[in-house]
Amino acid sequence: MQPVLELEATVYTLEQMRAFDAPQIALAGRSNVGKSSLVNALARRKALAKISATPGKTRSINYYRVKPDGFYVVDLPGYGYAKCSKEERQKWAELIERYLSTCPTLKALTVLLDSRLEPQQLDLDLTSFARKSGITLLPVLTKADKCSQRERAERQRQWRDILGGIAPLVVSAKTGMGVDNLWASLRKVVTVGEVRGSALLDPFGSAKRDVPLADAASQGRAAAHPDAAVDAPAPRPASESDATGE
Repeated sequence: MQPVLELEATVYTLEQMRAFDAPQIALAGRSNVGKSSLVNALARRKALAKISATPGKTRSINYYRVKPDGFYVVDLPGYGYAKCSKEERQKWAELIERYLSTCPTLKALTVLLDSRLEPQQLDLDLTSFARKSGITLLPVLTKADKCSQRERAERQRQWRDILGGIAPLVVSAKTGMGVDNLWASLRKVVTVGEVRGSALLDPFGSAKRDVPLADAASQGRAAAHPDAAVDAPAPRPASESDATGE
């Protein structure tokens, strides 16, 4: 049976964040990576997720119930849109960080990466944070229809090397390329079992960060991309238990 997405809840603040018993797979990516378009492609509907001509419009965490499977695809705010105020960017970064850090039923983080671009610093920061936090990563290259097969293969190779052998899936919301494969991967990861504490490699090898990711992103990282901004979620302190025009 083909899965169906149904919007069940929308959260705008940390206080509104809800707990669900069902497994969850988070969906995160830069503000112009095509996240809303991909949600609509997964849903096989044109307007389940609103698509704006202006990046950075998603200002909430949206919980989509997957039927008949029963798990959630959780759409996180797009990150990295520089035209938002610093305070606003920090607000949504905190919302993303709190969700990733505290969701007890989180099975994996699906991180969307623009297949047209070299690896961006904010994406590197987010994937590093996720892996160091023991969150299973499912990397996905979007907008595959805008690249040649050779370009897509090169981008896969780059991210595979960065992520310790994890090769991204390649998808296009416009043509439907790879959408069925993504659905199969989402369903499969839900059945894997425990996520946190898995033996994941540090994609930066022996390089250790002495400052939170959000702080690191602010130190001259904007040059990596015109939209680069401080929106990568910051890691929790060691004392604690254990970011759209699309």
